[in-house]
Amino acid sequence: MASVTVSQKGWVVIPAELRRKYQLTSGSQVIVVDYGGVLSLVPQFEQPIKKVKGLLKGDTSLTQALIDEHTRERTHA
Repeated sequence: MASVTVSQKGWVVIPAELRRKYQLTSGSQVIVVDYGGVLSLVPQFEQPIKKVKGLLKGDTSLTQALIDEHTRERTHA
């Protein structure tokens, strides 16, 4: 856990260790989220769709598995 100080202009410095961990460089965008008393800085992906593309990719088609499951349910009903 790190403690930072807010400057007169409202600036905070994110510790170097956390900047490296989350790959934050000069010009990186972060989202400030207010959770009702808790502020959170969330790194903003530049292209979120491209970042998660293929994340759930596997050998089995999830769509086909769902269709097969529904087919089995209909035949057993």
